[in-house]
Order: sequence, then structure tokens, then C-alpha cells
Amino acid sequence: MTLNLHLVRYLIAVVDEGHFGRAAERLYISTPSLSQQIRKLERSLGAELLDRTAHPVRPTPAGERFLAEARESVSAADRAVAAVNSYRRELAHTLRIGFMTASTGIRTHEILDELRRRVPDVTVQMVELPWSHQTSAVREGQVDAALVRPPFADSTGLRLDVIRHEGRVVALPRTHALADHSVVHLADLDDEIHVTNDDADPVWVRWWACDPRPSGAAVRYGPSVRTMDELLEVVAAGQAVSITGQFVAQSYRNPGVAFVPVDDVPSCPLSLCTRNSDTSTVIAELRGAVAASARTEESRTPAGRS
Repeated sequence: MTLNLHLVRYLIAVVDEGHFGRAAERLYISTPSLSQQIRKLERSLGAELLDRTAHPVRPTPAGERFLAEARESVSAADRAVAAVNSYRRELAHTLRIGFMTASTGIRTHEILDELRRRVPDVTVQMVELPWSHQTSAVREGQVDAALVRPPFADSTGLRLDVIRHEGRVVALPRTHALADHSVVHLADLDDEIHVTNDDADPVWVRWWACDPRPSGAAVRYGPSVRTMDELLEVVAAGQAVSITGQFVAQSYRNPGVAFVPVDDVPSCPLSLCTRNSDTSTVIAELRGAVAASARTEESRTPAGRS
């Protein structure tokens, strides 16, 4: 039989989400249509692949065996398409770079200026990515590279070159008792309600909230936000706080929000993400521009400081 990879992607989405409705939203189709497509795949294989009585939905034993191989087939197909797209863009000297909110800044502009010195006729297109697609967009060839921040659900087949390390801050209401502190400790935030994002990978949400806490305190989550502007409005209203990167404090302003450094949490690296298999000249020069920027930053940083 001929395997329809489009249907396989549908199956993977349902298993990853554990829910037909959420998978349908992610795929931009209706739930009934998604269910019909999965049934079509099951009929073609002659086996039931999903246990629909389970909550969350999970694969049957046959589904587990199928998915173990099918995921690799989908990944291989994505890599093949990405290779051709990358080649076409290389011929046109066009480079598509994905970024998330506030990922661009002075250092990023310096890197792109260096790239243009190395490849004078390159055309750079910046593509804004959702938080949850920062690495998958690279793997699937939607972009040639991306500016990414941790955590990463899956970095298989990807290369990460650190551009810079950024401190983390907590966004607090201006009226908060800690808002006028020069620094805060993570334990100071144990009793606070933190923002969340119901659409994001839970691993991402927990990493930024520093969950679990060294103190053992359970992190409490409150309002769900999708954009940085929504996040700041929720914080300004006193509904929650949010641990985020220094880049947010540098890029966003809200009169009702104060940003205070958190001094006992790991810094957040901003990295260039590219495919390991991409050996194009433009990508090689982009990686070289990042390395040159890192050396310049080291020379600017006084000894003993990170």
C-alpha cells in the first residue's frame, strides 16, 4: 500500500495532544474531519491505531509500533523537502530566519551586518514564529535558521550556536512589595501566582516559571496568555507575575509593570538554530558571523563577569 504522510501527520498530532479537539485546532481542521481522516488511515492499515476510550487519547499496541517507524518517515520527508527548499533559496541567495517576540536586537543586527559583509548579495527575510514552533520550523524547512530560546521539546537533527546569555527577570505589578528591590530570590516568588500559556508546550511553561522549585514549593498558575502584551497587561492588573528574560525588559514597556532581576536562576541562552544537514555556503557564513559576534562579546566583557 502507499502510505499517505498527510494522514500520518494527523495521527501524530492527536497522539501528541492526547485530544482530538486540540489536535484539530493545531491542524486548522474540524474535529469530525480529523476523526474521519484517522479512521481512513486505520482502514487502509487494517488495524485500530488509537484507544479513543482513554483520556488522554493514546495509541493502541498496533499504533505504538506504527508510530515508532512512522515518525521517522515523516521526519525524513521533512528533511528531504527542506533540503530542496534550502537549495532553491541558496541559488537565489535568500535566507529565511525565524524569530520569536523580542529575539531581534542590537546583537542580532550586528550578526546580520557581518553576514552581509561575508555574502554581499544575500537577501534576509525575517519570519516571526509562534513560541511552540521555534525549532520545528527549522527542521521542517519553513525557515533556514531561527533565533531560539530554551527549552526545546526536540532538538534532534539541529545545531545550536549560542549568540549570548541573558539574565532572567520577574515582571511584577508596580504596586508589588518587591517592585522596588534591586534583585529578588526565587524563594521570594514561591507564594505568587504565575502566568501560563495553555497553547504552549508545558515543558516550556514550567522552564520559564522555574518549576519545580528548589524549595519544594508548588508553583501556582493563573491566567493564560498568548502574547507578550497580554502577559504585561495581566501582570499590571495584579493577577499574576511572570519570570521572563532580560530581553523583555529591554524591548517592552508598560507603566504598570516593574522588571526585577532574579539572581539565583540560570541565565537564558539565545541561540542560532540550523539543521545539522545544511551545508550551504550561506548557512556556513551565518554560523561564522555568530561565532565572530561571540568572540567580540567576550572581548567586551570584563574578566570575572558573565
